[in-house]
Amino acid sequence: MSGRKTVLTAGWLCLLTLVQVLALIAVWWFAVRTEHGQLLDTIALTGNSIGRQRIVGVVGGVLNAVSLLSLLAATVVIGFIALIRGRIGLAVVTIVLIAGANVTTQALKYFIQRPDFGIDPERAAAGNSLPSGHTTVAASVAIALVMVLPPRLRGWGALLGAGYAAAAGVATLSAGWHRPSDAIAALLVVGAWGTLASLVLLLTQGETVQVEPGDGHQVARNVLAIGGLALLVGAAVAIGWTDGERMIPIEEFGRRRLLVAYAGSAAGIVGTAALVMALVLRTVHRVVPRRVG
Repeated sequence: MSGRKTVLTAGWLCLLTLVQVLALIAVWWFAVRTEHGQLLDTIALTGNSIGRQRIVGVVGGVLNAVSLLSLLAATVVIGFIALIRGRIGLAVVTIVLIAGANVTTQALKYFIQRPDFGIDPERAAAGNSLPSGHTTVAASVAIALVMVLPPRLRGWGALLGAGYAAAAGVATLSAGWHRPSDAIAALLVVGAWGTLASLVLLLTQGETVQVEPGDGHQVARNVLAIGGLALLVGAAVAIGWTDGERMIPIEEFGRRRLLVAYAGSAAGIVGTAALVMALVLRTVHRVVPRRVG
């Protein structure tokens, strides 16, 4: 890759990292530090009671698959894939990505203080829950896996990985373990680590590489980007409608109001997962290109 394209890609990755960090700060400030944000989060979380019994088995299966043991096993597999491809640096960077994202989430969860505005007294004693640890595990494994996969498999890997991360995030909401903002914050943490890892790979790659435009998987990338943006627009509409109803006491919310709030939040989680993965797929063929010979 030419020096000019390297500089442009590096600048793009720096911008993406900054944007995702700023978005994370904005989500934290609104959802945790303001009464308005806490109220919207609580309304959406309350909506998980609708139809919970019908999906409890699926939700439990998704969440039980996300554990410390599964994280360690997935990390070993990801490192092994990179090593058998002869990419020692890639193995190190992806392992650091997974570890860094999960340590960051646990540190934020520990240090962030959640003011008690009396909105959700049932969960007040639990304190802060942002970001979601389960969503961070799933998303960090998904992004790292896409980075180590051979080029021909990355498109399908990105689609499946985004689906896995989104399912984990929505499952934490459906189980009542996390508020919507917790899952979205986790995805932003992983996204920032993903672009930072990509920057390191870009700046440390050797000269014996060849960037193939076809390795960018434009179809998969467009599906993720357009689908993600459409879901985020839908989420914004649902949240805006819920915001107009927020003066009604939560216990007086009918089934339709709760369903709109819950579905809108779930769409926001899925849309964020898709968009974060699309951004990774946008540059992965440049930061992990083919080797000449």
